[in-house]
Amino acid sequence: MKKVLILSGSPRKHGNSDILCDEFAKGAILAGHEVEKIRVAEKKIGYCLGCYACKSTGVCAIKDDMAEILQKMIDADVLVLASPVYFYSIDAQLKTLIDRTVARWLEVKNKEFYYIVTAADEELSSAETTLACFRGYADCVEGAREMGVICGMGAYEKGEIVGSPAMTEAFEMGRSV
Repeated sequence: MKKVLILSGSPRKHGNSDILCDEFAKGAILAGHEVEKIRVAEKKIGYCLGCYACKSTGVCAIKDDMAEILQKMIDADVLVLASPVYFYSIDAQLKTLIDRTVARWLEVKNKEFYYIVTAADEELSSAETTLACFRGYADCVEGAREMGVICGMGAYEKGEIVGSPAMTEAFEMGRSV
């Protein structure tokens, strides 16, 4: 059994990328894994101040929900990063979380990474820079292994992803963890 942590960056509850996170979770649970999904937009996470107080203490100077989330990231075997495409990048909520891992970033290691991206655009190339952001973070994680990518393209309105091939892909990818 693996510990799977899904970080849903979607600012919309039950938005398209959030729905795909739920499908991934269903598959992973069916496969017998322990799964937790965190909706990043529902957490209080301040921006990294670049003060580097954490450099000497290992503890971030900002007191919010990030310390608990970071511990969960450290403890997880699998990290699922999910975001809608915002101007060819990840959304601010997930980027803020990633930046705040700096306090203990060397402890986030040996993770299997899965990426979930949704976009209104139907061209897969529109997801490339968003995926590059995810991969840039994973490049900083010792022992990181990319295990799968789901791109739900052509989904703008909330819930448009339902019934798409990406739904089945998310479930099956979760089941294959």
